[in-house]
Amino acid sequence: MKKNMSYMDSVHRDGRIWNLSVMVILFLFPVTVGIIYSAMPDWHGLLMGVIATAPMYWAVGIVETITYVPMLGAGGSYLSFVTGNISNLKMPAALNALEQADVNIRSEEGEIVSTIAIAVSSIVTTLIIIVGVILITPLTPILDAPVLEPAFAQLLPALFGGLGVVFVSKNWKIAVAPVILMLILFIAVPALNAGTVGIMVPVGVLFTLGVSRIMYKKHLLD
Repeated sequence: MKKNMSYMDSVHRDGRIWNLSVMVILFLFPVTVGIIYSAMPDWHGLLMGVIATAPMYWAVGIVETITYVPMLGAGGSYLSFVTGNISNLKMPAALNALEQADVNIRSEEGEIVSTIAIAVSSIVTTLIIIVGVILITPLTPILDAPVLEPAFAQLLPALFGGLGVVFVSKNWKIAVAPVILMLILFIAVPALNAGTVGIMVPVGVLFTLGVSRIMYKKHLLD
């Protein structure tokens, strides 16, 4: 690393390199499989499918970038977008670490804390997956037991409930608007479910920022 390169410059340099490298690797796998097994796709059909679906993912990608980067920092965002599962694991891990360390994400200390938290979360997740793959066969009868089914259904509510109590208690006024919005949306539109969380989380964040800005201007916040 150059002597005059700052920490943030190195983060952006390494983040771009690793993100582009992972993107190339992800594309190489299906191409390699297709070449080995002589099962290349119908390129016209693939192009039509991409044209039909890509705009939605472009929009989600732009919204998620605008939403997550201010909360996760640059290093944490680069790492999160590579490892995935941001809203369920990476964001809660980063926010909790920042809370415990009492640092702001806009500081260099906050950047480091967030990146470490997300990196540890990714490593732990990978190790758990490895253990799960090894033990899935002997543990299947236990995991499929009807008595455990209600517990698995409450994992995410328990995770976000615990985090919610911490952050909502800081300023409950800000939490009222997004809670009402999500209740109305999920009740009025039954099609919304866990599969839409990638879209609904950024929407909720942007809505909360807008409402918070209005409340701040009207001196409704402490």
